[in-house]
Amino acid sequence: MTGTRVDKTTPRVTVVIPMRNEALNLPYVAERMPYVDEIVVVDGASVDDTVAVARRLWPDAVIVQQTRTGKGNALACGFAAATGDIIVMIDADGSTDPAEIPAFVRALTEGADLAKGSRFSLGGHSDDITALRRLGNKGLNGLVNRIFHTGFADLCYGYNAFWRRHLPIIDLPSTDTTEAQWGDGFEVETIINVRMARAGLTITEVGSHESRRIHGRSNLNAVSDGLRVLRTIDRERRSRRAGQRGAHSESDAAEPNDVAADTAVAETGGAETGVPEAEVVEADTTPAAVAR
Repeated sequence: MTGTRVDKTTPRVTVVIPMRNEALNLPYVAERMPYVDEIVVVDGASVDDTVAVARRLWPDAVIVQQTRTGKGNALACGFAAATGDIIVMIDADGSTDPAEIPAFVRALTEGADLAKGSRFSLGGHSDDITALRRLGNKGLNGLVNRIFHTGFADLCYGYNAFWRRHLPIIDLPSTDTTEAQWGDGFEVETIINVRMARAGLTITEVGSHESRRIHGRSNLNAVSDGLRVLRTIDRERRSRRAGQRGAHSESDAAEPNDVAADTAVAETGGAETGVPEAEVVEADTTPAAVAR
């Protein structure tokens, strides 16, 4: 949040940064941060100097405390505090590059509803992903594409931007209660991607470079968090079917059970029928295009 806003006709941009014990990493994030209209820092009960460092680096930032634990709850708290037209979500550990924010914003202003970071699209790369995480991401990614008619290249990556008006579609759990809710964890990225796709919105994948965490250790657990993502996919699938039953109550008697539905999926080449296909395209992330 440096410099002066010149063109007041362009969308206002809010960057939401969840963090917990990231004091050593924040200076790198701040150094790479372009001008944005608002920064929302969401602290998860840090025991180091995270909040003090954030205040020093971004004196005008909005700083909120998350109400529960987990990345999903932190993002929900940050989204609730955001006032910009566009919300960009990045990590505080230096793995997501703030310098890429203009490419995400440009994808939205050119017509996308969700600009979804991808380590496996044009221009994307990861220095951090392990063989196990890559394999798990590929399997979960393929499952979502099969069920929800999407064309995602990278499901489980947390660098995303979207129009704030779409928050009701994302519909994350309320931040008012202190009891744990589904969606509070790393499954939040899958929830955002799938619900945007289910709504038939335009999704543009933006190539992104994931760096290694600079200091500290990640809170992500490839096995347990991967299982949470798998359960999330199943929940969203069941929720979609429930919605279809409500919209077509006259055909309730013919609604297939899960086993029959799985057979139908296989017979139609992998994609369930009856839902508009989400448009997923790749953004041009070449240096010349990003500079436009």
